[in-house]
Amino acid sequence: MNSIDSIHINFSPNSLMILNIILGFILFGISLELKKEDFISLLKNKKTTFVGLSAHFILLPLLTFGLVKLLHPPPSVALGMILVGACPGGNMSNMFTHLAKGNTALAVGLTSVSHVLAIVMTPFNFSFYGGLDSETSALLKTIHLDVLDVLQTIIFVIGIPLVVGIFLNYKKPILAEKLSKVMKKFSLAAFALFLIAAFAGNAKVFTTNITTIMPLVIIHNACALLTGFLFAKICGLKLHDAKTITFETGVQNSGLGLILIFTFFNGMGGMAIVAASWGVWHLVTGGALAFYWGRKTTV
Repeated sequence: MNSIDSIHINFSPNSLMILNIILGFILFGISLELKKEDFISLLKNKKTTFVGLSAHFILLPLLTFGLVKLLHPPPSVALGMILVGACPGGNMSNMFTHLAKGNTALAVGLTSVSHVLAIVMTPFNFSFYGGLDSETSALLKTIHLDVLDVLQTIIFVIGIPLVVGIFLNYKKPILAEKLSKVMKKFSLAAFALFLIAAFAGNAKVFTTNITTIMPLVIIHNACALLTGFLFAKICGLKLHDAKTITFETGVQNSGLGLILIFTFFNGMGGMAIVAASWGVWHLVTGGALAFYWGRKTTV
C-alpha cells in the first residue's frame, strides 16, 4: 500500500456535522432558484438535456476511470478521482455560465436535476468504477463500504434540502427569491472559511502530498471541461448551450465528496486531498474560462 493510502485527515464529528449543514444550505439555496419554467425548458429541449446529463453521469465517470488506468495514481488518490467524477455538478457552474454568456436557465435546471439523479448515480458510478480497478477494488474491500449507507447519506444531504427549497419556492416565491440571494452569499463564504479552518490543522499532510496530487487534479479537471465542450459541439449544440455543459461537466460538488470521504472513509488522505484540491482548482479554471468567454460578444 502506498504511504498516502495510510494517511487520514483529522476531522471531528462536530466538523462533519457543520459541513453537512453548510452543504445543505448551499443546495437549499440552489433549489430556491428553481422555477416551473426551468423544468419545462428541460423537457422541451430534450436533446440538450440528454447531452448535458450524459456528459456528466456517463462520459465523466468513464473518462475518470480511463485516467486512473492511464496515470496509475495510488489507490486512495484513484478513489478520490472516481468519487469526484461521480458527484453532481457544483453550484458555481451556474454563476460561471452566467458570466460566460451561456444558457443560465439550462445551467440551473441541469445542476438541480443532476443533484436529484446523484442520489442514485453517485453511489452507482463510484461503486462500479471503483470495483473495476483491482487496486481500488482491494482498498474498497478493506473498508467494507455499504452502498445503501452511502445512498442514505446522499438522500439526507441532497434530497431533503432540495425538496424543502422547491416546496418553499412553490408556496412563497417572493420569500424564496429574497432568501436565495442571502443563501448564495452566506453558504459559499461559509464553505470557503470552513475548508480553510478544517484543513489548516492538516497543513503538513497537504504540503507533503500536494505536488503529487495537484497535477492529477489539473489534468482531470481539464479533461472534464474539454469533454463537456467537445461532446456538446459534436452533438450539434449551439455555443451558449455548449458553454453551459462545459461547466456542468467540469465543476463538481466536491463538498459532497468530502462528506462521503469523512463519513465512510475516515478521512482517507489521498481521497480528501483530491476532493479539497478539486474544490479550489475548479474555481480557478471555471472562473478563467468564464472570464474568457464573457469577453466574447458572440454567444
